[in-house]
Amino acid sequence: MDRTYTMSDRITEDRATLMATAVTEPVGFRDSDAPLPPIDRPLPVGSRPRFDTAAKRALDITASLLALLALLPLILIVALLVRIDSPGPAFFRVRRIGRNGRDLMMVKFRKMRDDATGIALTTHGDERLTRIGGFLARTKLDELPQLWHVLRGDMSLVGPRPETVDFVAHHRDEYDEILSVRPGLVGFSQIAFLTEGRILNAHDPLHHYVSAILPQKVTLDLMYARERTVWLDVKILAWSAIAVLLRRDVAVSRETGRMNLRRR
Repeated sequence: MDRTYTMSDRITEDRATLMATAVTEPVGFRDSDAPLPPIDRPLPVGSRPRFDTAAKRALDITASLLALLALLPLILIVALLVRIDSPGPAFFRVRRIGRNGRDLMMVKFRKMRDDATGIALTTHGDERLTRIGGFLARTKLDELPQLWHVLRGDMSLVGPRPETVDFVAHHRDEYDEILSVRPGLVGFSQIAFLTEGRILNAHDPLHHYVSAILPQKVTLDLMYARERTVWLDVKILAWSAIAVLLRRDVAVSRETGRMNLRRR
């Protein structure tokens, strides 16, 4: 049975014991948290219409099933290349906080050495990456196995990106609301920070992430949780394809969620 972590309990357990991942998760790295970027207008909180909820789930099931079938040869090839490239399994699991605070053992292609340790962030030129792992990180192909989570209902095609328990603990009240929806493969924050590894400060990436990047992600994820619709999901999927497949820089407004090509 999945263990449920109630956000209102403020996650009082020893966070270090929860992070049994292939890469050691950060623990106790802040004195104070940065304030969240402002949202320019109140966002209504309310229950989703049943039709919209059903349509979103139908989209998830249909799209993930078709994608898994169509991409199965690619998934098998990538798994083989990962095994050939370096010792260790093709897949690995990381513990994240999923919907309603439940444990989510998220599956990815292994992109780092099997004995890698360190922070739960991938930086530009990360020495822990394998040769094929660097390619997987740039193309986001390491996330392909999560289509299985979407089909099962653990995740959605579109939604807030699941975070570690440590990062969630920095914005507990906000995550009470964010975690009311299924985490997603893509979303506002994934588009906005597609090249996160290049943005992170090389000297102290963890502090930079917690103080500057995470608050912006929380603002975007809150916006999605409050305004989500199937039509918004379709727009996010389209802009994600432009960003990932066409390698175009897409800007996401922190105030409205509007997406457009970033000016060069």
